Amino acid sequence: QVHLVESGGGLVQPGGSLRLSCAASGTIFSIYPMGWYRQAPQEQRELVASISSGGNTNYADSVKGRFTISRDNVKNTVYLQMNSLKPEDTAVYYCKQSGGSKGAYWGQGTQVTVSS
Repeated sequence: QVHLVESGGGLVQPGGSLRLSCAASGTIFSIYPMGWYRQAPQEQRELVASISSGGNTNYADSVKGRFTISRDNVKNTVYLQMNSLKPEDTAVYYCKQSGGSKGAYWGQGTQVTVSS
């Protein structure tokens, strides 16, 4: 059974940094694209960044130049380095595996709050 566990969220001041991690188990992690999504209150969930099995990356315009997605296929973990955080980055952040028997798998989410 595929299991994704996010960690690293918290409260940070504007301009600060956080590094999110998503540890995967029960999956052949290296062959699947992975993504980070976020959902703010009363907003739809949106794609933040994605990374292919080969390491190609894609970012939402709102985070380009500030966020970096990466993956470690030995540790079965995908990361999201978030720099120069803004209050509008406040949301619950989810990781997603695209592919597998169910088509997609989601983690439980981790809260990121950017506030002074």
